[in-house]
Amino acid sequence: MTIAVEKVLYTARATAEGGRDGRTATDDGKLDVIVAPPKELGGSGDGTNPEQLFAAGFASCFHSALKTVARKTRQDVDGSTVTAEVGIGPINGGTGYGLEVALVVSLPGLERAAAEELVAKAHEVCPYSNATRGNIKFTLTVA
Repeated sequence: MTIAVEKVLYTARATAEGGRDGRTATDDGKLDVIVAPPKELGGSGDGTNPEQLFAAGFASCFHSALKTVARKTRQDVDGSTVTAEVGIGPINGGTGYGLEVALVVSLPGLERAAAEELVAKAHEVCPYSNATRGNIKFTLTVA
């Protein structure tokens, strides 16, 4: 099932040169990074890799969704964190590569049941959650 955006509110644009061993920059100049494969994938590990960028984006986006849901339900999430782990590995007998994501959400000061409910609601709001739902292995843990 394809999820259609009703109205595009913002569009990010980035251009990559050299693939996993090159440079990626946004058209507004706010992001300009040297990318390199990690040592585990045969690279130098001297640059940022796409999985790190995806992990940073997912963690930031999910945390914003969490704060939005908390604000609407008048819950305090000060001191909360979201950690994203993005793994890459072979799929289909080694003919391609796939991703998996694990999010760990820390909500100090909230009772466990309230924290789990808030995280579940954020998972419905977060665009990254909606984009990956049902497409990759995904785990969501409340720490």
